[in-house]
Amino acid sequence: MKYLLILLTTFLISCTISKTQVGGYKEEIGEEYQYSKVRQIFIFWGIVPLGRASAATPADGSCEVITKRNIGDVLISTLTAGIVTTYTIKVKDKRQE
Repeated sequence: MKYLLILLTTFLISCTISKTQVGGYKEEIGEEYQYSKVRQIFIFWGIVPLGRASAATPADGSCEVITKRNIGDVLISTLTAGIVTTYTIKVKDKRQE
């Protein structure tokens, strides 16, 4: 039971999210949709990036960038003892009506 509690705590703490709104995204009216999605990979406990993930952004520059570690990212990190770490990066835009 103790190990299960430690494991669940680790998973819940590790699922983090960061949202950054760029341009006039917050003021725009319209339906949100996922514009692009990439996964950034790091090695050696997040110190060294393997390449640079480049998510596509809308031409007008108005979007929301979401960087998060979801359960899949946490599993990769856990199974490799942190040697390989991944983050998911999503770019959202709004459809103009």
